[in-house]
Amino acid sequence: MGSLPQRIVFVLLSTLLLIAGAGEATAQAPDTSVADSLARTVPSGASDADSTDKDAPYVPTTSAVVDTMLQVAGVSSDDVVYDLGSGDGRIPIAAAKKYGARGVGIEIDSALVAKARARARAAGVADKVRFRQGDLFNASLEDATVVTLYLWPEVNIRLRPKLLRELDPGDRIVSHDFRMGTWTPERAVYAGEGNTGPERVYLWTVPADLPADLTDISGEIDSFRVDEKNE
Repeated sequence: MGSLPQRIVFVLLSTLLLIAGAGEATAQAPDTSVADSLARTVPSGASDADSTDKDAPYVPTTSAVVDTMLQVAGVSSDDVVYDLGSGDGRIPIAAAKKYGARGVGIEIDSALVAKARARARAAGVADKVRFRQGDLFNASLEDATVVTLYLWPEVNIRLRPKLLRELDPGDRIVSHDFRMGTWTPERAVYAGEGNTGPERVYLWTVPADLPADLTDISGEIDSFRVDEKNE
């Protein structure tokens, strides 16, 4: 095999090569600490399909709460149900399949719009529901008789003037878990226990005479932001 000095040199070179290889493997190993930290901030129930910046994260409403929302709104075959932030389309699809209503979903995430359309075809109601990609604040609501929401409280407040402006007297608004600022709901219905506690559904009906304080939200938004900052 060679002289002793040659063997010593060989051993030293081999050792150095092993150390260098281990260092390279360590340098190439991915640092998952940031990803793990981000994963811990995702709300319970939030979907991986939520791939677009939006006013609220996509957290699917359970079937039981969907049924409660449609029942509380008194949905029938005469209604057109608009779901703002419609996700995978489950509310318009349920309204069409169970009550014979027409449905429209407004969703900013193109992947969720595609999923909703596929679900509608699978449920056999593709002729009764439509899903549009777009910003819910830019959507026309003039055809709606029922509007369903599962959005942040501040977003509900910001939407309130638009809802009151574009909906007709007698149209209904139903929100999962969150109210509409100072506009007192007609009904608050317990809908079971969810991942974060009691689930509630709130109902409002658009009045014939609109009080000025319902359409002017400037003070409410400012107050809401102050409250959020102090929490």
